[in-house]
Amino acid sequence: MDVLLELPESLRGELKDPLGPIFTEADTLLSESDGPVIAVGDIVTYHLLQADARPDVALIDGKTKRERVEREVLEAIDGFDHRIEVENPPATLTEGLLLALREAVARKGTTVIEVIGEEDLAALPAVLVAPLGASIVYGQPDEGMVHALVTAERRERVRFLLGEMVGDHDRVADLLAER
Repeated sequence: MDVLLELPESLRGELKDPLGPIFTEADTLLSESDGPVIAVGDIVTYHLLQADARPDVALIDGKTKRERVEREVLEAIDGFDHRIEVENPPATLTEGLLLALREAVARKGTTVIEVIGEEDLAALPAVLVAPLGASIVYGQPDEGMVHALVTAERRERVRFLLGEMVGDHDRVADLLAER
């Protein structure tokens, strides 16, 4: 497993600012989305599925706020066309995660990426590999679901944030190059 980027302590505070508006109702969030949907997190994926909206790509790790999710949540995250398993330690982005994300976005049908470790930072590269107009949805602890619509401006913000992380920026740029 190749860790490509690590989150420095100095950037943690900046990542607490959501990349978009926060919603508490999946239906309301979905009414503002007309492109592909990438869900990052078990609880977000569960809420979208409960609203009869299967994400095109879902990244899950079996945890919420560092605790195991309830069995009901795990069992509900089912019925995807494809499943990919990758390792990704906390506060990092690995080559495997980036490759899986890129593959899942390009693939026909729905894909769940099961992360052994943590998927918390996956919303960042998702903004770069998803097409313009796609929706990246991730959880904001104790607040709701963040809806990050993929725009050129949001991509610039994410490139800046990834650039502030420690690691192999050239390899990340190669893997996340817009196609």
